[in-house]
Amino acid sequence: MTTRSPVIVALDFPTAAQALELARQLSPQDCRLKIGKELFTQAGPALVEAVQDLGFDVFLDLKFHDIPNTVAAAVAAAARMGVWMVNVHASGGRKMMMAAKEALLPFEKPPLLIGVTILTSLSDDELFEIGYMAGAGTMVEHLAALANNCGLDGVVCSAQEAEVIRQSQGHAFKLITPGIRLPENEKDDQTRVLTPESAIAAGSDYLVIGRPITRSPNPKAALSQILARLSFIA
Repeated sequence: MTTRSPVIVALDFPTAAQALELARQLSPQDCRLKIGKELFTQAGPALVEAVQDLGFDVFLDLKFHDIPNTVAAAVAAAARMGVWMVNVHASGGRKMMMAAKEALLPFEKPPLLIGVTILTSLSDDELFEIGYMAGAGTMVEHLAALANNCGLDGVVCSAQEAEVIRQSQGHAFKLITPGIRLPENEKDDQTRVLTPESAIAAGSDYLVIGRPITRSPNPKAALSQILARLSFIA
């Protein structure tokens, strides 16, 4: 099912049973769902199929980062599963990203191919420590431009960097932003965060939201409140 909602709910659970329990409380009209590394490693393609059978579009968030041939094969495998979106690390470089894009050419309805810029958990000090000579904002802009030049459909970035990327890369380039928190929420392990409405105002196309929904006593109500803040009507 295709929805106009910008919300992607992160199914960050250790088991398929927990993920499906949450998914059944939500509606495909109100959100898409993200399946990440822990859950996919535990449950595999069968869970992707089960979530799709419930009517949801799936963002397969595995952040592929390897030699070009390996990443291309992995992206093609994701496309054969029928996922809506898949991502690769932009820091894997031009050859890797272009190989991933080329791997999707044979598919009639390929998934959106998204580049991961700088993880929203990383601070500037941590980036300097691992050898990046520029801060998060500069690196995100650089990697977003490279991803766009390689033909990717968009990038994952902090909402704090969305406005400048939107201005530099144009309106067709998709911006997917994790690290979304409500004012009353804790930041948890995220560093660069914004509220849902601030992220949309900054230029984000899709908001990846996990704990504010998944840890709520009433996930459906929590999602509805977020959509109301965004003036979204299913």
